[in-house]
Amino acid sequence: MSNTVAMDTDTATAARHARYGKLPARIRFEDMTEEVEAEVNVGANAAYDPERSWNYYSCLALDLGL
Repeated sequence: MSNTVAMDTDTATAARHARYGKLPARIRFEDMTEEVEAEVNVGANAAYDPERSWNYYSCLALDLGL
C-alpha cells in the first residue's frame, strides 16, 4: 500500500514539475510602463463653474440633509 502511495506521489511530483518546473520569463520594467505625453494647458482650458463646483467635494452636513 505504501508503494502505491509513493508511486502516485512521484507521478504527481513529476507532472507538477513538468508543468510548473521553471519560472516564467522576466518582464523588464521598461516593458511594464508606458510613457504618455500630457496635454498642454489643460488647466488654462478648464473653466471654473461656481454653479457646479459643489459636485467636486463631499460635505457630511449636506449628505445628512442638515
